[in-house]
Amino acid sequence: MELWDIYDINRNKTAVKINRDIPLEKGEYHLAVQVCIFNSKGEMLIQQRQPFKDDWANMWDITAAGSVISGETSCDAVHRELFEELGIDIEFTNIRPRLTVNFDNGFCDVYIYEKEINLDELKLQEDEVKAVKWATKQEITEMIERGEFITYYKSFIELLFDSRSSYGSHKSESLK
Repeated sequence: MELWDIYDINRNKTAVKINRDIPLEKGEYHLAVQVCIFNSKGEMLIQQRQPFKDDWANMWDITAAGSVISGETSCDAVHRELFEELGIDIEFTNIRPRLTVNFDNGFCDVYIYEKEINLDELKLQEDEVKAVKWATKQEITEMIERGEFITYYKSFIELLFDSRSSYGSHKSESLK
């Protein structure tokens, strides 16, 4: 049984914990994480979900994602999800999320990391991940158009690619 901590609308953790299978009440929120790994060529590591998954079966997705379980921080969860799904062990303790996306019943911290990964060395979680590959921004947006990639807004994918080298909402060189 996986438990989630419940947060209020201002992202303050409450004393409430809930089983992930129980629908959240109005005013209850949970925390999720996503991580996008880029290589030095500017490609994103993407994964294909297994065909037997309930949600987005056989669809391609960003590097890794999941819910934060009770007692974890966002950093703990992104480390765990990346290791469980792909066997990649990256410590996120001193890495801040690049952005946070609010959704109907929660908050999703999005981490961006640059690392050269040998795909042949990955350990795919059999009940989650069917395949992995590197993809460019254009390849991902074309996959979205063809219905092969989870239906993220193309502008969100562009934002992930555009913000991979700096924090903030503008280019770093504009500060000069």
